[in-house]
Order: sequence, then C-alpha cells, then structure tokens
Amino acid sequence: MDRVLKAARASGSLNLSNRSLREVPDEVYKSLDAVGGDEKWWEAVELQKLILAHNDIESLKEDLQNLPLLAVLNVSHNNLSHLPAAIGELQMLKSLDVSFNSILEIPGEIGSAASLVKFDCSNNRLNGLPSSLGHCVNLSELKASNNNISSLPEELAKCSKLTKLDIEGNKLEMLSDTFIASCTLLMELNASKNLLSSLPESIGCLSRLIRLDLHQNRISSIPSSIKGCSSLVEFYIGNNALSALPAEIGSLTQLGTFNLQSNQLKEYPVEACSLHLSILDLSNNSLSGLPPQIGLMTTLRKLLLAGNPLRTLRSSLVNGPTAALLRYLRSRLPTDEESAATTTVKVDAVTMAARSSLTSKELSLAGLGLGDVPSDVWKTSDITKINLSGNSIEELPSALSSCVSLEVLILSKNKIKEWPTAVLASLPKLLCLKLDANPLRKIPSDGFGAASKLQILDLSGAAGSLPENPAFSSLRELQELYLRRVQISAFPMDIMTLQQLRILDLSQNLLQSIPESIKDLTSLTELNLSDNNISSLPPTLGLLEPSLQLLKLDGNPLRRTLDDINYSFEMPVTLKPFFQHSEANFGPRYQSYPEIFEGENRRAVKRLCFHHKAAVTGLMS
Repeated sequence: MDRVLKAARASGSLNLSNRSLREVPDEVYKSLDAVGGDEKWWEAVELQKLILAHNDIESLKEDLQNLPLLAVLNVSHNNLSHLPAAIGELQMLKSLDVSFNSILEIPGEIGSAASLVKFDCSNNRLNGLPSSLGHCVNLSELKASNNNISSLPEELAKCSKLTKLDIEGNKLEMLSDTFIASCTLLMELNASKNLLSSLPESIGCLSRLIRLDLHQNRISSIPSSIKGCSSLVEFYIGNNALSALPAEIGSLTQLGTFNLQSNQLKEYPVEACSLHLSILDLSNNSLSGLPPQIGLMTTLRKLLLAGNPLRTLRSSLVNGPTAALLRYLRSRLPTDEESAATTTVKVDAVTMAARSSLTSKELSLAGLGLGDVPSDVWKTSDITKINLSGNSIEELPSALSSCVSLEVLILSKNKIKEWPTAVLASLPKLLCLKLDANPLRKIPSDGFGAASKLQILDLSGAAGSLPENPAFSSLRELQELYLRRVQISAFPMDIMTLQQLRILDLSQNLLQSIPESIKDLTSLTELNLSDNNISSLPPTLGLLEPSLQLLKLDGNPLRRTLDDINYSFEMPVTLKPFFQHSEANFGPRYQSYPEIFEGENRRAVKRLCFHHKAAVTGLMS
C-alpha cells in the first residue's frame, strides 16, 4: 500500500480497485501529509483521480474534503448506503461514479460540485434526485437508471448542456415539458422501462437527438412534434400501447432503426413509407394488412411482422426473406406500379408540406426524389426553414429568392453542381446552409461573400469544391463548419480568422499536419480530425483548453504511444487507448470511445503541452 500511495503522490492518480477493501485507508484522505523522508515534497502533487471500484467499502468519510483537486472519483460496485456532505466541497470534481451501491439518497450538497460533467448513480435504491443537481450547469452525462425514481426535479432544466440522459428502469410517470425543452443538446435519451403514458410536445425541440429509447412503458401516442427530432437515427418504442402513428413520423429522414414491436397498431401509415429504414420491427401488433408502398422502402434489410393477424399475406412471405416480401408488395401497387405509387406519395407529401408551411413557417420536402421543386409550394414568403435534402435537384428554383426571411436552407444529398451565388445573395437572414453530398464544382473565390451572415456551413462530400485559397474570412460569424470528405490535403489557413467558430469537422480528408496557429480558434468546443494522414500534433493544441470539449483523432497514423514518454503523472486510462495502448485492464468501455478527450483528459493534454512540451514534440514529430 505504501508503494501505491507513494506513486499516487507523484502522479496525482490512485487506483485501489478490486482490493477487497472494507474502508478507505486514512492515508488516502491525507495524501500529501504522508510524504516520506525519501520523497521530494516539492514534487508531490494533490490527488486528482481516485478509483475505489469493486470493493466492499461501506462509507466515505467527510475527510474527502481534504482532496480539493479531485477531478475523478469512482466508487462504483461497493456497499455504500450514503454519500458524505463533503462531496460538495470538491470544486474540481468532473466525473463521479457511485453506481452499483445501495445508496438511498444523494446529498443536496452535490449541487456545490459545480464543475461536474459526468454523474452516474445508476443501480442504487434512490427514490429521487436532489433539486440542487440543477446547479451543476456543466453536467453533460447523467445516468440514474435502475432506481426507484418517480419524478425528476424541475431544476434539472438548468442543466442545458446534457448530451446523454439514461433514466431506464425507474418509476417515472411523466417527463416534464419544461425539462425536455431545455435539453436542446441531447443526443441520447433512454427512458425505457418506466411508467410513462405520454410524451411531452417539447420532444420536438431535441433536434440533435440521435437515439431515443422508450420501450416498455405505457405510451399511447406519439406527438406530431416528433418531426422536430430531425437527427434521429434509432427509435425504440416497443412494448407500449400505441394504436396509431402520426403522419409526421415520415419527416424523420435520418431514421434507420424503428422498433414498434408489441404495441396495438392497426395500420402502418403511408407517409412513413418514405423513410429510409434498415430495420422496421412491427411484430406483435394488430396489423391486418400492409400498405403496398412499403415495397418501395428498398433500404429495408429486416422487416419483422410475426404475431400480427395479417389476412392478405401468406405466412411464407411474412416469415420469409424481407427482399421477397418487398417484391410482393411492389407487385400489389396500382397500374404503372412503382411510378404511380411514388407519384401519389410525392403529391400528397408536397401538398401536406405546402399547407403546413403556412403556420409552421417551415417547408420540408426531404426524401421525395424530386427533380425540381413544384411551383405551387411557395405559399408564403415568411418561411424560415426549407429542407430539400434527399432529392435529385440540380438547380435551385428562382422562387427561393423571394423567401427573404429564410434562416435555414438544407440541400443535402441532391445533384447541385453550381454554387448558388445569386440565390444566396438574396437571402439576407440566412444562418445555416447545408450542401453536403452534392457534386459541387469549384466554388467561386468570392462565393462565400454571398452568404456572409452564415453561422453553420456544411460542404461535406463535395470533393474538389473548395478553391485553392477558400475565403472563409468572408464568413466572420461562422460557428459550425463541416468539411468531411472534401479531399483537402492542407489545412485551410483562412479558417484561423473565424473567431466565433465552435465546431470544426475536417474528418476523412488527406491532411498530414495541423498548424501551430490552431491555438487562435479560442472558441472551439469540438474538433474532428479523424481519418486523415496526421502523424504529429502541435503542442499548441493544449492552449485550446478549457474551451475544447471534444477532440476526435482516431484513424490517424500517430507514431508513438504516450508510454514512451517520461512524464510526471499517470495518464488517465480513457486517454491511453487513443494512443493505441492495448492493456486489457483498461476495459472495452474505454477502448470503444478512444477519440473523446474530456474531463480529466483535457487537463492531461494541457499539462503535456505546457510541462512536457519537449516530450510531446518528440512524440508527435
């Protein structure tokens, strides 16, 4: 134990997991006070990371307050029944894992741990969460699954930075409309195995939501506002009480997996036949038939229908290959088969979208296979958002120039070849432009000047579209820039002028290096450099701390591991797998997310870059 504690005083990290401890040794609480005569006291560092998982610890002492620099505390898989009030004294605490204990109540003092980013209290005996948790405004991930929680405190609405929320296996009867409306950054929501009977209308505010799991509840309907979840890829709502689906479900153009098993559905709406699904589970419902338009869902790889009273389909089709079932359904289409059915679906969708735009100020014609935009859709010039993605449009209609209130224009996955300078110049309020996955030709050198107010620009997949020296400096207000798969081999230096840039995606290109001046992007919170040819990183990358929240670098040929460097502290285990460390005891959880630099890792990057600049330069060169 003395040897381990001595190492901790040098590294700032202490791992006492799997040691059958019944209590935390007193020496842990006074790490620096126990400096031995053979140690250089001026080189000792405060404890920043403490791992006590998989022991038999029954309590933590109030002496925990003696560890003021503690950033990571893991006491999961123990026998704790409570937490000390001193948890609120840990002002630097960013990650707290108390899962798999027998804790009855989280102390209100946790609200004083204002730096908290990750909190896992799952698999305990909690009846609720303290309202003071709302003071942890930096909270990004909250796991409270498998407890006895019946309601969430309204104060959680202040945690507007939440990206992951797991409340599976509780006794929740409702999700607050105010709380859900505040979670605009949420990407994953798991509220399965609860007692929910409905969804709040504000569910449509979750435009960044990628995964939504609501299976095994009592939900009887899905609100039409679900169309606002435009990024949704996986939707699980099996084992509920649904009897119908809203037509707006067809607006979820990114949806790939839709699980509706074990509900009470009597029909599958035609509008939902426009979805580009890979998996559709309709098993154990009350379907007596299927719309033949399902046959046009050619992206389907698995269509599950067992347990339905289908009268119009032979059991050999229902239980056979999905491809054969789709062919049969296409054969049941009206005259002119696919074209007639497709035209009907398109006309209905266009009419509905045009009518809806009068009140919503949004026009969505996504995924309809349109070659051009029908002239009769322009019902109002007050439209603020237009989505024309997933079509075959080659030229933008001139009528678009009349939409002077337009703020969002989504043109992804079309056949647009020319940069629409004239149209963009006529849209003075345009803030978001998505032209990804279009065969764009070279953008004129002054092309960006036509949309100088842009805050979001996506040109991903438009290979060869950028001019030799793209004038990004024309986009002074740009906050998000996506340049995936544009075949650039050099970092566009004009990007350095974008002082408001928060998200930069340069993944899947041919970049070989990152300039030292990356430090000038002081507002950057997300940087994706994955899948390039980068073999070295500039030490100045550390200067982006603490603003940088997410750094992705996987798929690059970085040459040496951090284990080759003589550094004076233990590198966090979540950082090591990124540098291709293969020790098994780091676990699959960390190896699954090697690209994420956050929490204690950001501090590690900063310390590497400042205190070990020579070593890092040697590593990265």
